[in-house]
Amino acid sequence: MIQENDILISPATAREVVLLFIQALNDEDFDTARDQLHDTMTFTGVLGTREGADAYIADMKKMRLKYDIKKSFSDITDVSVFYDITMSGVTVFCSGWYRVENGKISWFKVVFDPRPVLEQKK
Repeated sequence: MIQENDILISPATAREVVLLFIQALNDEDFDTARDQLHDTMTFTGVLGTREGADAYIADMKKMRLKYDIKKSFSDITDVSVFYDITMSGVTVFCSGWYRVENGKISWFKVVFDPRPVLEQKK
C-alpha cells in the first residue's frame, strides 16, 4: 500500500478497477461498468471527449466496443492498458491511461490511429 494525498492506494487495486471496468464493457454489463466511474469522470479520446459517467456510459451502450487486452501496468493511481478495440467493424490498437482515485476511475485518455475507423465510415 502507498499513501498519496492521505488516501491508501494499492497499484493492484487500481489495476483491478480498470480491468473490471473493461470486462464489464465487453460483457455489456453497463451497470457494473458505471459503478467503476466517478460521477464527474472525464474521457479524452482521438474522436472526442465526454464529461460525466452517465454521458460516457450512454455512448458505450450505443457503441458496444469490444476490448482485447494485450498488457496492463499500474503505478499507484495510474493504470496503462494496451488493447485492440473493435469499433465500427474495425479493430484498432489503442493505449489507454486511466486514473483511479478513491477506488473509481476519475479520468482516462485513449489514443490510437483513427484512420481505419474514419475510412470505414466513408
